[in-house]
Amino acid sequence: MARFHPERIRQLAAKIFESTGVPAAEALILADSLVEADLQGTSTHGVSRVGIYSRRLRQGLIDPKAEITIEKKRPAALTINANNGLGQVQAYKTLQLLIPLARESGCAAAAIHNSNHCGALSYFTNKAAADDMALLAMTNVESAMPPAGGRSPFFGTNPLAISFPTGQGYPVKIDLSTSVVARGNIIAAQRQGQAIPLGWALDPEGNPTTDPDKAMAGTVLTMAGHKGYALALMIEVLAGVLSGSDIGPGVGSLYKDFSRTQNIGHFFCLFNIAAFMDIVLFKERLNGLLDHIKGCERLPGVAEILVPGERSIRKTQENRRLGIPIGAETISEFKALCGEFGIPFSLEDLQMG
Repeated sequence: MARFHPERIRQLAAKIFESTGVPAAEALILADSLVEADLQGTSTHGVSRVGIYSRRLRQGLIDPKAEITIEKKRPAALTINANNGLGQVQAYKTLQLLIPLARESGCAAAAIHNSNHCGALSYFTNKAAADDMALLAMTNVESAMPPAGGRSPFFGTNPLAISFPTGQGYPVKIDLSTSVVARGNIIAAQRQGQAIPLGWALDPEGNPTTDPDKAMAGTVLTMAGHKGYALALMIEVLAGVLSGSDIGPGVGSLYKDFSRTQNIGHFFCLFNIAAFMDIVLFKERLNGLLDHIKGCERLPGVAEILVPGERSIRKTQENRRLGIPIGAETISEFKALCGEFGIPFSLEDLQMG
């Protein structure tokens, strides 16, 4: 897989989004969220999504200029209508609203409805950690997982994330879906014509499958069996029921349904760490905890115990130096979109070196 200059890809993606009607500043937020995912090695939520977002924008299924509306407000609680705007942009705007509320009240929460796919939640939780806060973020998405004992899709892969500041140049980052694997990995295997591991998914008849096409037509499995199911339900309640968004199979599909909007819900709860403890002391205590974890006796063959966030920062450093790997099919999409919008495209200018 060829590697490309992160900043040049970010600028090109932003130009493509601008060409679909997204204001320049917001196009940069969207492009930045995708490139950051690629930098951290989460390519399923990276610039491979430029094509599908652009298609939905051009077909009027996402409002490129939507503002957020506060429908209900208490001192530190908001209900927000994203007005069918870009998920990443509306989530970013919501976080900016919550920061001053959390500084004042210690905690602030927002339930967001009428939104769209918002990409990697760690994009927002890492920004909060950089501001010495901790954001607990979750979202519902289109149905893909059955409840325990079921075979039909009901819940989305319903991810949740939180990041904690450490003062060591990277946050502790916990970002996971409630499925055994992110559905984007199945989509990536489907696009590349590769089999998936047994245990990831069921076909439409409820049988285990290694065929990504059958998996996409069937269901992805919950992580940890009934425990993943319970977590998915919790997220569906907070991000879906509480926000007023569509729920379960009612959520619109990003890839499969071009007849309607998605109406996804998000739930953000922002903690101002300084309201509970001096931030310097918090970081000292957290770093002490991490040192203890990393000093645990290791299994044979294990060179190092990593804490959540370390692998991401190392991958980010590598990808900033070498370039982000992008598949040929995604580059072809970029080239086609640039051709449609009259944007100059040069493969050589985008590559590292």
